[in-house]
Amino acid sequence: MITNPSFVIHPPQISSRKSTPSIHFSNFNSSQAIPIAYDSKRRCDVFDMHNELVPYAKAWTWQKSIVEERKKLVDKNEDLCDSVIILQHPSVYTLGIGSSEDHLKGIKNFYRTDRGGEVTYHGPGQLVMYPILNLRYHTMDLHWYLRALEEVVIRVLSSCFTIKAARHEGLTGVWFGDQKVAAIGVRASKWITHHGVSVNVTADLTPFDRIVPCGIQDRQVGSIKELLRQPLSFEECGKLHFTDDQLVNATYESLMKEFSEVFQVQLCMKPRPYYTENNISRLTV
Repeated sequence: MITNPSFVIHPPQISSRKSTPSIHFSNFNSSQAIPIAYDSKRRCDVFDMHNELVPYAKAWTWQKSIVEERKKLVDKNEDLCDSVIILQHPSVYTLGIGSSEDHLKGIKNFYRTDRGGEVTYHGPGQLVMYPILNLRYHTMDLHWYLRALEEVVIRVLSSCFTIKAARHEGLTGVWFGDQKVAAIGVRASKWITHHGVSVNVTADLTPFDRIVPCGIQDRQVGSIKELLRQPLSFEECGKLHFTDDQLVNATYESLMKEFSEVFQVQLCMKPRPYYTENNISRLTV
C-alpha cells in the first residue's frame, strides 16, 4: 500500500554539501566497505542523458570504451574517478550472457549482451543507469554491489514517492509486492563494473508481455506511474495526476542523490557525449 495521501513531488537536488553517511542496508553487510572521508570522496563523472533516447548499441559501445580505458589506468595505478551514464533507450530486448532464448516468446530481434541476468526490455519512460565503478575503491564483492544498487532504488521510491519497495530473497531487483519495478544486470572486469539498473518510471509495460522478464514466470512487472495510480488507502482517496516528465525528472534527481550517498562519491556533471550514426566518440575518463 502506498501510504502518503497527499503525495507531492519534491525532487532532491544534487548537492556537494557536507553530510554524515547514514547507510542502513537490509540483508546487506557494509562492514567490508572501504571508509571514505567526505573531503576525499572519490569523484564520479555523470553523463546525463536522462531525457534522451540513446540507441542501445551506442550506449553499450560507450560503456565498453570507458571500461577499456579504465583498465589501462588501473594497470598504471592512475584510475582516479568513477563514471555513471543515465539515459533512456528506444524499445529493445536484451539477453544476459547465459540467458535462455526460450524466454523470448518468439522475439527475433534482440541483443545478446555480456551482462549477468536473463531477458529484459528497455524502452521510453524507463530510466537506465550505467555505473562504471572501480570496486577496489568500494567493496570487491559483486553481491555487495548488487545489494547496493537495489538500495539506491529502494531509497528513491521511499524518499521521493513514499513507495515502500523491498527485495525478494533469492531474486535480484527491487519489488513492490509481486511487481518488479527495477531490474539489475551487471558485469565486472578487473573489478570495473558496467551495465547496471533500469527503473520503470512511466514506461509502457505491454512489451514485457512478449517475454518472461528476467526468466521469472510467476511475477509481474510494475512502474512508478502505475503504482501511483493505485488507491492510496483502503478508503478511496482519489487518484493523483502528474505528467510523465515530472515523474521522470523527479526519479532522475532522486537516483543521483541516493547513488551519491550509497556509494559515497562526489558527483561531477559532464557534458553529454557527441555521437553521430557513423561515429561514437569516447567518453572522457
